[in-house]
Amino acid sequence: MDHVGWNTMLENGRWVPTFPKARYLIGRSEYEFMTALDDAEQQTMLGDSIRPIVEAGLVELVEMNHVLSPEIGLVPSVGHTPGHVSVMIESEGQRAVITGNIAHHPCQIALSDLVLGDHDPEAAQLTRSRLFAEWADQPILVIGTRFAAPTAGDVVRDSATLRFEVRAPSWRRGE
Repeated sequence: MDHVGWNTMLENGRWVPTFPKARYLIGRSEYEFMTALDDAEQQTMLGDSIRPIVEAGLVELVEMNHVLSPEIGLVPSVGHTPGHVSVMIESEGQRAVITGNIAHHPCQIALSDLVLGDHDPEAAQLTRSRLFAEWADQPILVIGTRFAAPTAGDVVRDSATLRFEVRAPSWRRGE
């Protein structure tokens, strides 16, 4: 609900889609959760940033494991919000994942129980533990959406724990 800016713009006192030819994919469970909240701020945000694109017929509600293309798919990563997803990108034998809000700081890779604004802290901790362990020591570029720069690197095992190792840009590695 906090990543919907620029969906709409105020035009002649009315909120209208900023990109009227766009196709907006919104997670079904996330949408159902957001629209059910009895919160004035939430309802204001829905009214100015979401309802106009829904009413314009631009929204497609998708499941948490939706495949956008052969190269891009969603990975369920619940906890921060009930329908939170990460984005897996696979092309030409290489993989990268955009984490979204499963972790706000690289230290949460080792300390998965560190809670930073999660709707369901227990589910978020389980998600972090499972996904970071799955991605550890794999050739997957992990892009921490909320990490301070540099945001991309690898999850590596370091004895009994996991850690984030920043990956140098290819131009710095001589590739």
